[in-house]
Amino acid sequence: MTINRTDGARGCARSWVLAAAAALSVLEAAACYAEAPSATARTSIPELMHGISTLSIYQETAISPDRRNVAWAQAAVTPGSTEVGSSVYVQSLDGGASWVLSAKALAGSAAPGAVTEKAIAWAPDGRSIAFLSDAAVHGQLELYVMRLADRSVRRLTNVKGFLAAPLWSPDGRTVAVLFTEHAVRVAGPLSAAAPAVGVIDDQIYEQRVMTVDAASGASRVVSPANLYVYEYDWSPHADQIVATAAPGSGDNNWYTARLMVFDVMTGSARTLLQPSMQIAAPRWSPDGRSVAFIGGLSSDEGIASGEIYEMPAAGGEPRNLTPGLAASAYSLAWRRGSREIVFAEAIDGGSGFALVNDRTLEVKQLWRGAETVRGPLDLARGLSLASDGQTSAVIRESFDEPPGIWTGAIGAWKRLTPIPPVTVPWGAAQSVHWRSDEFSVQGWLVPPAHVDPARKYPMVVVVHGGPAWLTAPNWPAPPPLADDYTWLASQGYYVFYPNPRGSAGFGERFKRANIKDFGGGDLRDILAGVDEVVRESPVDDHRVGLTGWSYGGYMTMWALTQTTRFRAAVVGAGLSDWLSYYGENGIDEWMLPYFGASVYDDPAVYAKSSPIDFVKRVRTPALLVVGDGDVECPPPQSFEYWHAIKSFGVKTQLVVYPNEGHRFADPVHALDVMQRMIRWFDENMPPDGAP
Repeated sequence: MTINRTDGARGCARSWVLAAAAALSVLEAAACYAEAPSATARTSIPELMHGISTLSIYQETAISPDRRNVAWAQAAVTPGSTEVGSSVYVQSLDGGASWVLSAKALAGSAAPGAVTEKAIAWAPDGRSIAFLSDAAVHGQLELYVMRLADRSVRRLTNVKGFLAAPLWSPDGRTVAVLFTEHAVRVAGPLSAAAPAVGVIDDQIYEQRVMTVDAASGASRVVSPANLYVYEYDWSPHADQIVATAAPGSGDNNWYTARLMVFDVMTGSARTLLQPSMQIAAPRWSPDGRSVAFIGGLSSDEGIASGEIYEMPAAGGEPRNLTPGLAASAYSLAWRRGSREIVFAEAIDGGSGFALVNDRTLEVKQLWRGAETVRGPLDLARGLSLASDGQTSAVIRESFDEPPGIWTGAIGAWKRLTPIPPVTVPWGAAQSVHWRSDEFSVQGWLVPPAHVDPARKYPMVVVVHGGPAWLTAPNWPAPPPLADDYTWLASQGYYVFYPNPRGSAGFGERFKRANIKDFGGGDLRDILAGVDEVVRESPVDDHRVGLTGWSYGGYMTMWALTQTTRFRAAVVGAGLSDWLSYYGENGIDEWMLPYFGASVYDDPAVYAKSSPIDFVKRVRTPALLVVGDGDVECPPPQSFEYWHAIKSFGVKTQLVVYPNEGHRFADPVHALDVMQRMIRWFDENMPPDGAP
């Protein structure tokens, strides 16, 4: 496995081999850097991540409809290994120990490697669980069903392709699942792209709804062959399925998906709504008369957010149930026997749950907190709700407490899993608010574990991805699951997470405020936030660094062309030239709502926000990292920026990681990025105050 590295102002060998099975080799590879100035004694990054990897990593949870049991998927990360497996656990809420739901024994001679078991779906009566497992063939997920009474497991499918999101029909006879036949990679633009060789044209692998008879295993695809289905829900009578779907590329057309209805028996399809906005999370009402969904400004699959809409299931106009919501809804669930919708939201940098009545439009806040609360698979915010519409299961985590499974009424949860004996290696986080133009802006500030008020500390500003996303309090996960930077506080740095305009969690007006203005108001928000933190905290104004991934990578590239405020920068999967990016990336549909036209129709609106057009102003040392198969922010964007600032004599380095997409899959690569980042900041703005 080779990592290509290109050096600017300093360097050693241009490439080397990392042994994927040994994390120690990452340390050896990083040793070719010149030693950074001495810093305050601290735990090494590999040791820190090893400690984090020993904690339980919860990925999803689901409560049974009858409130008797809760299940959850738990990841298993082996330090130094490229394998990340997962297991499903079940525990009775009446007491007793948890036990592992598994298809391993049924599989017999399973292929070697970490087994993945996930995607929990309870039967309506709470007596059976459907789940996905690759126990039989490593890397090939199949649909299984376990009966709780005797814990017997049956395999229901034998497919070649990608399976996701199982969901029982309301009558308990059928399990639906999303199926991409002969898929060449895991669905979604975060995964590494297949190599582009030969004749280049659209090779479409459509994800379709497949129904599987729970008794016989007989299966049938019920959505059309020319549609890619993203999310779906059964009608109350189990005769129809509502879904978000679009023809063509699944990665790209997520942003323009329409609301559709499929007839389960005939396979016929009808368009319920061709929206003028992005939509997500369709949910059929208990009486079958209407469909609710989330609508708003674009964001990636799994983190789409907005306001709650409802429309007749027979067709008609949608109506906004939460106009002016000062938050962003992420998922929703109807309460049975009522006209009320429970929804999970991001609000003021934290999480919340609220209730809206679809007749009175009254919104009632049920709970909110300075933490991240998750539930079902692939939802950024959410909960699993039992049939009573009250009892729930969630995963809760914050800067101060690792994730755990909690159950109970919303806001009155009790922790089900034990609190791990862990020492928090950073200080108490605080929510920071400041004014920027007409907006009140929020962010999070995480200090080192021990702060001497007589000293000044360096700070790293972290800009989130998205752009319609946010940073909320959460506990760092080990590589490759890590996608945050709080661990920097354990190394002697203040870490500042601004949520500038364009972020979710503050309403649609705030989220839409960077349309045709990337790098304008959002950068002003960030700089004003840095000023506020420097005024109120022991932060050295001359040792402030900047980093981010995706949109955060773009903002890092852009900021360095607009200000010399930052002393060092690390760019993750950045974006340097909107014009060339439009033709290089695999998801250009997301750009139209933000820029108002294609790059071919209005190149000027793209050019005014392109870092490459102002790159001669850059003076800040910049490390750039990217995966060679990144679909969202392709490597040429990083090459362009690196090549330019290198030619102007700016200290820089570019590292391209093999077989990686927008989100890295190899723990060794993810750990390597973390170590390079801390060395880069140490060299250019050392925490002990050395020049």
